[in-house]
Amino acid sequence: MAAFFRWLRRNVIVIAGLLTLAYLLLPNIVVTVFSFNKPKGRFNYSWQEFSLDAWQDPCGVADMCGSLSLSLQIATWATIGATVLGTMIAFALVRYRFRARGAINSLIFLPMAMPEVVMAASLLTLFLNMGAQLGFWTVLIAHIMFCLSFVVTAVKARVMSMDPRLEQAAQDLYAGPVQTFLRVTLPIAAPGIAAGALLAFALSFDDFIITNFNAGSTVTFPMFVWGSAQRGTPVQINVIGTAMFLVAVLLVLSGMLIGKRRNKQPR
Repeated sequence: MAAFFRWLRRNVIVIAGLLTLAYLLLPNIVVTVFSFNKPKGRFNYSWQEFSLDAWQDPCGVADMCGSLSLSLQIATWATIGATVLGTMIAFALVRYRFRARGAINSLIFLPMAMPEVVMAASLLTLFLNMGAQLGFWTVLIAHIMFCLSFVVTAVKARVMSMDPRLEQAAQDLYAGPVQTFLRVTLPIAAPGIAAGALLAFALSFDDFIITNFNAGSTVTFPMFVWGSAQRGTPVQINVIGTAMFLVAVLLVLSGMLIGKRRNKQPR
């Protein structure tokens, strides 16, 4: 018994971490399991029997794949817009000194600290006062504004950790401003930019509150899921959720493998 307690004391942090990870992954496991279910009624809330029908026909529910395609389009364009703008803002805040720089640094965190319903209502008021028609473009603009702060924060942290002597060394070797940026600055900042882009894509694809306020008649995938839950949850929703989770896991594993290979390469 004493040996068991010594082992437990040495590994308590690892055990706590594994239990926390299992708790976080439990919803994904439930979604994956119920993607192979064949419910007898409209609601996919209790296990009935194993079936591959939903995986063989993921678009078998009317309008579901259309809403999924729309969410992917919005998330892609919102990621591009937020990443480009956020990267430029991050470099400006770190590399340059100008008036109101401190205030802008503080304001960047407001969308992350502000409740989504407040930002959604504010954007809706703005669009209505401008006379804009609610739809694809208002949702896209709202998502870019919402994701911008997260990209700025991720890229800014990376830029602040960069050693400016590397860029100075490139300039000493007669590299121009464009060459220095493309061959030195951008590769070093790339992990932060990629992290901000992935975070922006996930937030945009998953968002419901801001989208629901500013979508008009446009129906994204989260809105489709919310509407389906009121009249019956099709198994195909679990299929799409499982597929998105597996894609995210593959991306993370690919990034880890690429990082390990780079670290093993001789310098």
